[in-house]
Amino acid sequence: MRDKETSLADRLSTAAKAKQILLEKARAKAAHNDPGFAERQAARHVAAIEREARAAERKKAKLADAAREAAERVAAEDARLRALEAEQEAKKMEAIERAAREVAAEAERKAARDARYAARKARKK
Repeated sequence: MRDKETSLADRLSTAAKAKQILLEKARAKAAHNDPGFAERQAARHVAAIEREARAAERKKAKLADAAREAAERVAAEDARLRALEAEQEAKKMEAIERAAREVAAEAERKAARDARYAARKARKK
């Protein structure tokens, strides 16, 4: 029975040989040993560069849209402020015209009142 049992040293050497065989198989199957590996790596690299270029284009377009929208907002705000200023100026001019009409009407009423007073004085004489 003892003949069939293996010693610790035998078991360790068998395990080491098995690990070595597995390691050699893995090295044989390694990607860098594959003839198409370099082509695939180059294709992946080109795809990554193209992907980055598309992302940069999207970012550039997004920034351009944001700048355009900001310019439109500024222009709209400027137009709104100009319209508000024009409205205020029109109200001011209207108030000045109204005041001028009131002064002119008051002058007419005073002239009419003075004319009546003068006519009354003339009748009494």
